[in-house]
Amino acid sequence: MTEIDFLIEDGGPTAPTFLFSHGAGATMDAPFMTSIAQGLARRGIRVARFDFAYMAARRVGGPKRPPPKVEVLQEEFHKVIKVLASDGPLVIGGKSMGGRIASLVADDLFANRHVSGLLCLGYPFHPQGKPEKQRTAHLSQLQTPTLICQGTRDPFGTREDVAGYTLSEQIKLSWVEDGDHDLKPRKRVTGVDHATQLEQVCELAAAWLTERL
Repeated sequence: MTEIDFLIEDGGPTAPTFLFSHGAGATMDAPFMTSIAQGLARRGIRVARFDFAYMAARRVGGPKRPPPKVEVLQEEFHKVIKVLASDGPLVIGGKSMGGRIASLVADDLFANRHVSGLLCLGYPFHPQGKPEKQRTAHLSQLQTPTLICQGTRDPFGTREDVAGYTLSEQIKLSWVEDGDHDLKPRKRVTGVDHATQLEQVCELAAAWLTERL
C-alpha cells in the first residue's frame, strides 16, 4: 500500500473524525457512502473515506479481484490510521466488510487510546445464505464502545439472527425497521424512502458520536 487518497467531509474545525471504510464490492464514493458521509458532516462530524488497496487498483485499470484476506485488510487499516491527520477524537468503522475489519482492530487501538469508538453500518454477522458461519466470536469480548446500525431484514444478519448471538455489553444495536443490507426499507411497507431512512440513521449516529466524544 503506497499513497492513500482520502475523501474528507469537513464537519468543522473542532469536529471529531469518523474514519469510514467501504464494503467488499463498493468504492469509497458509492452512493451509500456519500449519503452517510454528507449526512454526518451536516451534523458536525468530520468524515474521512478511503479505498482499500484492492479497490484503489480497480480505479486505475487493475483486475476486478475480490478483497484479500482479513489479516491483510487489518494491517492496511492500521496503516490508514497512521496516515490520517486527525486533531480531535477518532471513531473508526464502516459499511459491511469495512465495519467488520474496523471491529477486528478496534480493541487494540482503543486500549492504546488511538480511537474512541466504533460505528458499523450493516454489519456482516454471517455470509449471505450461510447463517451457520458466524463472524461474531470477537464481538462477545469487544471492549470498544460500539454502535451497530442494522436493518431488521439484512440478509447478513436479521433481527432474529442477532437475537441468538452473545454480544459485548459495549455494543449498542440500533435496528432500522425493514432495512436491508443498505438499510433500505420497502416504501410500500414502511412509507419511508431510502434517503429519509439514511437521514434518520445519520441523526442517530451523530447523536451517539457526539455523546461518546
